[in-house]
Amino acid sequence: MQGQMMDFSLDTQAILRRGGQIFGNQEVVTRLADGSYHRYTLKQFERRVHRLINVLRDLGIQPGDRVGTLCWNHYRHLELYFAISSMGAILHTLNIRLSEEQLGYIINHADDQVVFVDSSLTSVLEAVQNDCPGVRNYVVLDDQGEQPETSLPNPFDYETLLAGVSDQATLPALDENSAAAMCYTSGTTGNPKGVVYSHRSIYLHTMAVMTTDGYGLSQRDVVLPFVPMFHANAWGLPYAALFSGCRLVLPGAQPTAAILAQIMIDEGVTTAAGVPAIWNMLYQHLKQEHLSLETVETLIVGGSAAPRAMIEKFDKEFDITILHLWGMTEMSPLGTVGRMRSYMEDWSFDEQLDVRMKQGVPAAGIELRIQDDDGNLLPWDGKSIGELTVRGPWVASGYYNNPEASQAFTDDGWFRTGDMVTIDEEGYMQIADRSKDLIKSGGEWISSVDMENCIMAREGVLEAAVVARADEKWDERPVAFVVSADPANAPTADDIRQHLLETFAKWQVPGVEDVHFIDAVPKTSVGKFDKKVLRLQLEGSG
Repeated sequence: MQGQMMDFSLDTQAILRRGGQIFGNQEVVTRLADGSYHRYTLKQFERRVHRLINVLRDLGIQPGDRVGTLCWNHYRHLELYFAISSMGAILHTLNIRLSEEQLGYIINHADDQVVFVDSSLTSVLEAVQNDCPGVRNYVVLDDQGEQPETSLPNPFDYETLLAGVSDQATLPALDENSAAAMCYTSGTTGNPKGVVYSHRSIYLHTMAVMTTDGYGLSQRDVVLPFVPMFHANAWGLPYAALFSGCRLVLPGAQPTAAILAQIMIDEGVTTAAGVPAIWNMLYQHLKQEHLSLETVETLIVGGSAAPRAMIEKFDKEFDITILHLWGMTEMSPLGTVGRMRSYMEDWSFDEQLDVRMKQGVPAAGIELRIQDDDGNLLPWDGKSIGELTVRGPWVASGYYNNPEASQAFTDDGWFRTGDMVTIDEEGYMQIADRSKDLIKSGGEWISSVDMENCIMAREGVLEAAVVARADEKWDERPVAFVVSADPANAPTADDIRQHLLETFAKWQVPGVEDVHFIDAVPKTSVGKFDKKVLRLQLEGSG
């Protein structure tokens, strides 16, 4: 016997309709390059999305075509998010920070037909245009409304195109399982791999994001995604904003910590999302300028683990909660959320920190398990370390046009994350390390993540990254790269070593010759520590 519920398509059109119909007077705010703010309502936004759908059709875009965007976080990019997918085409967000070779590769691999680009980024595409013959047109986004000055072939001005069409568009019926968007992984080895999101997966991911034990968003919130809109769909926040009716504040191009702080103060931001590095810089700015953020309640952190010291400092000094998330491009990206259980509210602050340091429990809809090297399931005891495998309705089942990447999936269809983790009896997952970043010394494992967090907890340290170097006697030894918060009062290598000895066994701690001070830890295109660069530096000096 089958159920008798309506067959309602879970798609981005439904998210767009809800935003315009239910929360039509809510604002979308963007900080512009001159420091002013652009604002309009969701109802006005919806009408411009309809104009853009008509523009896309005039440009010859058909359902199933891929349309690239090389843009910062702003209202026009948000319009592209919804127009492209709502007319049945596929949004392909291009990572601004990829190398020219990788950028050209993903444009060609995805077969982008049209690319929309910010005027400040046209030079990035000009460098690869000859390698991308499949792109028919380029559309330039800026505030001038004039013919773009660029060597890109067949360029159009975004605002001029919108002004020439109707603000009413007929939307096609969509198959909820059809493709709506795609992102490419930012792996540090090999070519990026394409992940294709369906309308259904985006809709369900959005509902999970909004839950109280997810991001906890509602119409009362003011949300600032610092995480780029080209990185895993800005962690789902553009969709969640329309679904929940919260005010969405977009930071524009190349925001600094000072700009972020000013936006938060100007707009009364309650929730913001970004990688640990930006929140570290925000903290330093707030302290230096003696600022407070009265409205901010939560800073969502993902991409890598937040150091314990960061969580503690924001909580005690600013009454701001750092909320750990974990996920991947292949997971849309939400996998786990680090919220505490109600009975933990009576625990001591240190006991609560022990929980908040973990990446959290699986979001509703996601299932986790841990496996050893032979594929055997390991217990959820908080001690057993194995590779995390996941499944769920917004987890990738494969990579776009890349059947060779099948090793990323188990024989029974679970996705292999490459993260080495523990899961405790309550379902809290904690990353021990990436499998490639664990250090094996004398037959025993050392977690680079734990050592990094310990170093960054020391006063005077801004950042720290730990990698392995080859060692004839011990196989591998840890090497620490440290960035001091104040070079004039920097700790010494022995200071770092003595600090580590308070937490780690002597055999685990690097010698003073393996503690190096650098100006900044190199970052990947999405703001994670790029340990590949550090390993190459070690090899070059060896």
